[in-house]
Amino acid sequence: MSNAEPVSPLGLAWGAARGLLRAGTVSDLPSVSLHADQVWVRAEAVRAYAEVCGFGPEAGVPPTFAHILAFPLQMRIMLAAGFPFPVMGLVHIHNRIRQRAPLRIGESLTISARTGRLMAHDKGQAFSLETWVLRDGATVWEGTSVYLRLGKPGRGEPAPVLDVGEARAPVETWQAPADIGRRYARVSGDANPIHTSPLGARLFGFPRPIAHGMWAKARAVAALTRGQAVEAIEIETAFRAPLLLPGEARLSSGPAGAFELTDASGGRTHLRGRLISAPQPQDPSPC
Repeated sequence: MSNAEPVSPLGLAWGAARGLLRAGTVSDLPSVSLHADQVWVRAEAVRAYAEVCGFGPEAGVPPTFAHILAFPLQMRIMLAAGFPFPVMGLVHIHNRIRQRAPLRIGESLTISARTGRLMAHDKGQAFSLETWVLRDGATVWEGTSVYLRLGKPGRGEPAPVLDVGEARAPVETWQAPADIGRRYARVSGDANPIHTSPLGARLFGFPRPIAHGMWAKARAVAALTRGQAVEAIEIETAFRAPLLLPGEARLSSGPAGAFELTDASGGRTHLRGRLISAPQPQDPSPC
């Protein structure tokens, strides 16, 4: 089985159950790297993802799509026997992607993922996972996700804090339907029950399922880019209060690429972000 294939429901259940026995306090994050070759950008997968996230055909391969190509590798890292935190209950608090060149439908890519580092957070232990997408040995896309294990304040360098300033100019308001968690799970492979099941959501303290953070980010990017294809782009996002399903969300923008997703009243912030059209200078590719 390719490392880039989605984790089976049985494998996810077994890994999640095993993870519940793990200790929450660790001195370091184990160094783990996974690679997958010949990961194809399939037209049907892009179309399904684009439809769920609000991109039109003219967008080509959305800049957020590579996250779901890399997600199976991230899951295999977190479900491995030596990983110190249970995958169930982790909170995705921050995500940054940099696209250096657009992906193309029908091409074959190499994807790498590895553990990053522990990060201090006042609500628990945070840690990062890093991913790269390579075409002919050159990095065309990279991403960093920061996850939080709730509990005692963590150790390490401070978790990233995204201060984007005010974003008050209205962009778009949309309805997040009750089934969007299940729909996004089908196209992304992220079948966490807090997004797909009323019972699963209640078990983790939510009155009803919540939207995937990466769906909300992709939906915002689709609106901010007006559904058009982009070449080089960087999008950094801090995930805040969950978006309960069904729900209404309001997207606003501000100076220097700032954007914010709130509830309809503007009083509850679901995410804050910054979108810039050209990424920073390229970091070294993974070994």
